[in-house]
Amino acid sequence: MIEIIAAIAGASVSIAAMGVGGMTRRGAEDRMAVIKLTAAVEHVASRLETLHVDVKATSHETFSRLNEVEQRLAKLEATRIS
Repeated sequence: MIEIIAAIAGASVSIAAMGVGGMTRRGAEDRMAVIKLTAAVEHVASRLETLHVDVKATSHETFSRLNEVEQRLAKLEATRIS
């Protein structure tokens, strides 16, 4: 009878230790997942910032050229009408 109680107690301790170990491992995996996701989001944010700067520069250049073309066209129209 004592042997059965000892076996049950030993099994209970083993199961509890496995549960704690699993929770610890799962917690570590969750922390690593959060770290990886944070790094990925920061990378995407930096790439978006670079893209924003590039689009802004391109838009500025495009509208500057359009302004020049509009001014030239206005001059041509003015000379044609005169």
